[in-house]
Amino acid sequence: MAFSQMQKISAFCFLLCIVIISPQAEAAISCNTVYSKLMPCLSYLMGGSNKSAAPAGCCSGIQSLYTAASTTTDRQGVCSCLKSGAASLGNSIDTSKAATLLSKCGVTVPYKISPDIDCSQVQ
Repeated sequence: MAFSQMQKISAFCFLLCIVIISPQAEAAISCNTVYSKLMPCLSYLMGGSNKSAAPAGCCSGIQSLYTAASTTTDRQGVCSCLKSGAASLGNSIDTSKAATLLSKCGVTVPYKISPDIDCSQVQ
């Protein structure tokens, strides 16, 4: 499914608005940080890329967040940011790509990535 340039710009602007007006999480890692680290993943997750591999900038952002989220509170905060950001984008996100993105970037977590994840259960 190809996205028009206008759809990509709209999605980028929407994500930028989320970054600017989103409330800060209780965790040491803010939603602004989460969104900026994962911005390179957006085109891949929105189906704009037919490549099976995630963009390098995407993986470096994921690995950086994984390293930074060293406490349960951090990980739950990152989870909440991702969940609310994904919900804001609605059906624009390819959930099958999202579910496999961490493993493609060499990151393993002990829970399933899905829109229904209970972030309070993330350890």
